[in-house]
Amino acid sequence: MNKIDEFRDYRSKMNDKILSKDNKVIKRLYSLDTLTYQDSALDKKTKEMLGLVSSMVLRCDDCIKYHLEKCFELGVTTDEMMDVFGVANVVGGTIVIHHTRRAMEYWELLLEK
Repeated sequence: MNKIDEFRDYRSKMNDKILSKDNKVIKRLYSLDTLTYQDSALDKKTKEMLGLVSSMVLRCDDCIKYHLEKCFELGVTTDEMMDVFGVANVVGGTIVIHHTRRAMEYWELLLEK
């Protein structure tokens, strides 16, 4: 199994386990997250790029992978992605560089798939 499938399978399995506990707060949080990334004044693509920058600055590798996948699905180009990486590094500082390396690696995997 490749890194992309491993990430997707794990995320799906754990989300199912969490949601099966029927916790109202968790369910509402998941719903809010879904609603946040729908088209409104900002389109989905822009929101996912914003989510990616935020995830990079917060240094959450799972969040970075998730937003990379969504950006890929929404047609973000590699040139646009490099701009996203640039913004994240300027906002987050040099501590974000190693997350950018892993993000670039995952982005290339998505492009290959």
